[in-house]
Amino acid sequence: MSFKQMVEVSWAFFVAKPKGTVPDGPIPVLELDRATLEQAPDHSLFRLGHSTVLIKLNNQFWLTDPVFSKRASPVQWAGPARFHELPIDPEELPPIAGVILSHNHYDHLDRAAIRMLNEKTARFFAPLGVGDQLVRWGVPAHKVEQLDWWQSAQFAGVEVVATPAQHFSGRGLSDGNHSLWASWVIKGPGARIFFSGDTGYFDGFKAIGQAYGPFDLTLMETGAYDERWAYVHMQPEQTLQAHLDLRGRWLLPIHNGTFDLALHPWQQPFERISALALEGNVPLSTPLMGERVDILAPHAGPRWWEQTGSTVADMP
Repeated sequence: MSFKQMVEVSWAFFVAKPKGTVPDGPIPVLELDRATLEQAPDHSLFRLGHSTVLIKLNNQFWLTDPVFSKRASPVQWAGPARFHELPIDPEELPPIAGVILSHNHYDHLDRAAIRMLNEKTARFFAPLGVGDQLVRWGVPAHKVEQLDWWQSAQFAGVEVVATPAQHFSGRGLSDGNHSLWASWVIKGPGARIFFSGDTGYFDGFKAIGQAYGPFDLTLMETGAYDERWAYVHMQPEQTLQAHLDLRGRWLLPIHNGTFDLALHPWQQPFERISALALEGNVPLSTPLMGERVDILAPHAGPRWWEQTGSTVADMP
């Protein structure tokens, strides 16, 4: 952005925040417990919030970008706060085969979550440099695998591939772009998933689709966007095109519904991507936080963002 745009955006964020960027009531969440997760069939997926997704592959669990803290911020007394409770107490999560990290921004890399998960997670997969941060936080180096773009690793019967993304990294004033960011291909027995992480739209999606598609399900960033920073966060129209480039079957929008990170109404990402998917005849899944999705046979899901202030029991 130009200096003028940076000033305008900063003023909008901190002084003149538009109305509607935060829900005016509780968001309906489907509560989970460990027994429910353990009894869930293979190829199950549960969205826990923002870009945190719990995936069951080869009868073991994988987590993307786990963020459990109240705020996506360097401190817990200020910064973007959660719209909703977590569907499950993180301490109740079953053993995790692998945690997959896209980059080191606070809404994707949560120090408290990493420390809590350390004891129950067998492996952490991260882009170059991000794994060093995990080791500094106390994760044993032998549990951390750092990958460059197009490198892959296999663990517990699942292959993960770090693929390109168009974004940036940094957690402070002095570490800008000192570590890599990535999207991920997740290939389990009988299922293939794409996890976008954070990214602008670029021609890398076509290259990934050609190399690893088609995908049964794409978990695609759809939220915290603005035309002024479209090069690092896709507009919904670009999200849909990226899904098509990837040769995805079902699209599940993520990076929305949990934190106030932009200037658009909080429910707008769901409205826009729903309309675009309908127009383009693209199968779209928008599950409740905590609702099970069958990776191989997803369902559309309710329009839960229209039910602010309702509980799951109240929903039709």
